[in-house]
Amino acid sequence: MAVDSPLSSQLGPPVCERDAKALHFIEETTSHADSVQDRVLTEILTRNSQTEYLTRFKLNGATDRETFKSKLPIITYEDLQPEIHRIANGDRSAILSAHPISEFLTSSGTSAGERKLMPTIKEELDRRRLLYSLLMPVMNLYVPGLERGKGLYFLFVKSETRTPGGLLARPVLTSYYKSDHFKTRPYDPYNVYTSPNEAILCPDSFQSMYAQMLCGLLQRQQVLRVGAVFASGLLRAIRFLQLNWPQLTQDIETGALNPKLTDPSLREYMDKILKPNPELAEYVRHECSKDTWEGIIARIWQNTKYLDVIVTGAMAQYIPTLDYYSGGLPLACTMYASSECYFGLNLNPMCKPSQVSYTIMPNMAYFEFLPHDPNSFGFPRDSPPKLVDLVDVEVGKEYELVITTYAGLYRYRVGDILRVTGFHNSAPQFHFVRRKNVLLSIDSDKTDEAELQKAVENASRLLREFNTSVVEYTSYADTRTIPGHYVIYWELLGKDSANSPTDEVLKQCCLAMEESLNSVYRQGRVADNSIGPLEIRVVKNGTFEELMDYAISRGASINQFKVPRCVNFTPIMELLDYRVVSSHFSPASPHWTPERR
Repeated sequence: MAVDSPLSSQLGPPVCERDAKALHFIEETTSHADSVQDRVLTEILTRNSQTEYLTRFKLNGATDRETFKSKLPIITYEDLQPEIHRIANGDRSAILSAHPISEFLTSSGTSAGERKLMPTIKEELDRRRLLYSLLMPVMNLYVPGLERGKGLYFLFVKSETRTPGGLLARPVLTSYYKSDHFKTRPYDPYNVYTSPNEAILCPDSFQSMYAQMLCGLLQRQQVLRVGAVFASGLLRAIRFLQLNWPQLTQDIETGALNPKLTDPSLREYMDKILKPNPELAEYVRHECSKDTWEGIIARIWQNTKYLDVIVTGAMAQYIPTLDYYSGGLPLACTMYASSECYFGLNLNPMCKPSQVSYTIMPNMAYFEFLPHDPNSFGFPRDSPPKLVDLVDVEVGKEYELVITTYAGLYRYRVGDILRVTGFHNSAPQFHFVRRKNVLLSIDSDKTDEAELQKAVENASRLLREFNTSVVEYTSYADTRTIPGHYVIYWELLGKDSANSPTDEVLKQCCLAMEESLNSVYRQGRVADNSIGPLEIRVVKNGTFEELMDYAISRGASINQFKVPRCVNFTPIMELLDYRVVSSHFSPASPHWTPERR
């Protein structure tokens, strides 16, 4: 039954008192976005006024925007690395934040191939929990009855390490799932998962996935929504079902758990709920053994109303595959977040993926926006551009996101390019365009042009003894396979046809490239199984000349043409694939260990 709430009318009538409070908060906060931003900046600068970083720039206790913007530089991660290293090595003085740094949240790699370490403080968990608490009240406006069922969500923890100074370093979601905020969360009928904490928190990825899939099958009639964090993660779950349904159905039929599941707490939980159910086993077996897996999600979990996955940015490449396996179920993108900060939520979560816009919640951090020019190559340090405040961005324009957080990031360039699509009250709504400088991405990995170039150079050294060199190359992220994998097209120039590199040598080139890529990529290959072996496709000589001819025929200037280092335009990929003479895959996994090197 809808509950009257005077301030939530713009979003719609809430379904319960709890939702009314959440929607009221959204309306109130977005209606006064600029004053909320003022308060946030004042709080951050006041509490951190005596930190080493703010003292260095002689803020002298000032909290107004004008002084803040005139004295503090716009920075990147590389600018902060000296401070980050000191904290990581055990310096507990107030360097960036007056509150103790509680842990580091790891993000995608630096130019040196290492993970970024983003400092965080304990109270940030409260802000994350607050944003999570707003998601279902918004979703309930669009999808009624979700309290009558459960969500089948594939959620996982990843490996964590400690810095030399003893602080934990782990991904933001691992931090959240292992926190009491998640583990001891109060019962909420709108947020019940089929996966128990024992499965989500199991560090073994096979055992975790197996138990979560088994629980989802056992409770299939109660499942109203299916999801994962990223689209790629949900497709990995479907691939897992393809490979393991015979054993899963045997477990269901006999009531005896697969002996490969050895985690004690996991076995104890599963033994309580797993009972012989031959009828369910036969149903799942029947569906999984059909010739086609089209619509398999809707066939097994027949009451599913939508898929809850991120399909914006690099994840958009997975939409056709998700549509195939789900039978065209709606795709809901609910929130926008990163390791640095949680930003906002989608107030129209059932819109088409191409129309997704996120409303920035002005209480999460202090936000500024750097006008983005696709043709720009940065800006000189002595004359940085004027950044735009949250409420002053213009519809239709693109910006790079810059944040100042309670945890001690000040005017930090996140690297996300956003396009303003409109406003909700006075808070802007943004379409996520892309990560700046990222060429390739399958899962949480992000590979830029410089890193790809370095990997090609390192691998091509193996060709020298054959008097062969790489004359040109490009790449694309192949998501038709599950998991997806990097494909690198090489055109080779050999000076001795009698001494050409063998298949084994080119396989080693694949592995050499993988060894050169960042630790996030290598973890995806080794520990998470979220990325498949890298592939090199050797193309005929002259292929890249033909690629240039094609581009010129479509209006490109012959004087300005540069070979794109990543392609996703179908005619160009068809041109390349038609000229492939051999294909080679990495023969082994690259080196990766959870310890920071």
